[in-house]
Amino acid sequence: MVAKKESAPKKVTAKKAPKKEVEETTMVAEPAKKTAPKQQSFEKNYIYANGKRKTSVARVRLHLNGSGNITINEKTIEEYIPVVERVGAAKTALRLTGHLKTFDISVHVEGGGPNSQAEAIRHGIAKALLEFDPALRITLKRAGLLTRDPRMKERKKYGLHRARRAPQFSKR
Repeated sequence: MVAKKESAPKKVTAKKAPKKEVEETTMVAEPAKKTAPKQQSFEKNYIYANGKRKTSVARVRLHLNGSGNITINEKTIEEYIPVVERVGAAKTALRLTGHLKTFDISVHVEGGGPNSQAEAIRHGIAKALLEFDPALRITLKRAGLLTRDPRMKERKKYGLHRARRAPQFSKR
């Protein structure tokens, strides 16, 4: 057997970088200033928000100095939505927050059916009110007006008549 030579561990030395003279600067941290919440100033005379439901999209403008008029696609709300329950659904956010006569509202809505459009308008008005006054969030959230309803029509699949309707089975 041959004995292995044990070698002494090698000494590793790191090269020292030349010392650079660092100028001492005094860093004084300024105390954080408490500021009052900013009062929102709107460049335009209206607040804009989108509301959606199924395939309906409502583009809502809340005109700040108004008297409570609501116009949908250049028609009054009663002309555009003849069913009283749907008009009430569209005005829900205004009624809950007490702003029925505060704003003039103009809406451009497209897609979907009448009920879907009314709910899209309600969603858009709620989002615009939230933009106007963030303190209304609790009221609108409890009523479920800020959450977009995710239910959509299921797409048609190939080999089927509709989303799930299969062709009629014939035994013979």
